[in-house]
Amino acid sequence: MSGRDRDTAWDLVVRPRRAVRTAWVCAVLVFAVFMVGGVWLRSGSTGVNFRLADQFAMIGVGVLIAAGILSLTRPRLRVGPAGVSVRNVLGDNTFAWSHIRGVSFPEGKSWARLELVDDEYVPLLAIRSNDKVHAADAMDRLRELGAKYTAG
Repeated sequence: MSGRDRDTAWDLVVRPRRAVRTAWVCAVLVFAVFMVGGVWLRSGSTGVNFRLADQFAMIGVGVLIAAGILSLTRPRLRVGPAGVSVRNVLGDNTFAWSHIRGVSFPEGKSWARLELVDDEYVPLLAIRSNDKVHAADAMDRLRELGAKYTAG
């Protein structure tokens, strides 16, 4: 089953917009800086004897840092009859509707949160305040689906 087919099993799929664009721009810039630094590493006469391996290492460090920045593009929220699937930077969890108490967007916070029973909550990094209308629409739709699946 392809990624698109799996997403059709969900009523709502939300990903952040501005944070993803910003992460891509930053990752490309960081990689470019390390690439240029790696290429020019042996061109100067600083008194240090850099080798070809040092150049590759410099570029490799740039690749690793850029990959770390791109990990910030992972957040996703999926909502369907089975519950809510939350993927943040490091983890992916699915919560059944019976474990969800509600959803909120605390004032002054950067992202929404899923409120669970037992006074726990999970940050929803996919719904970010800097996405403005996109975030508001996602919250409205999430609340609408929550009411639909928890009624009865």
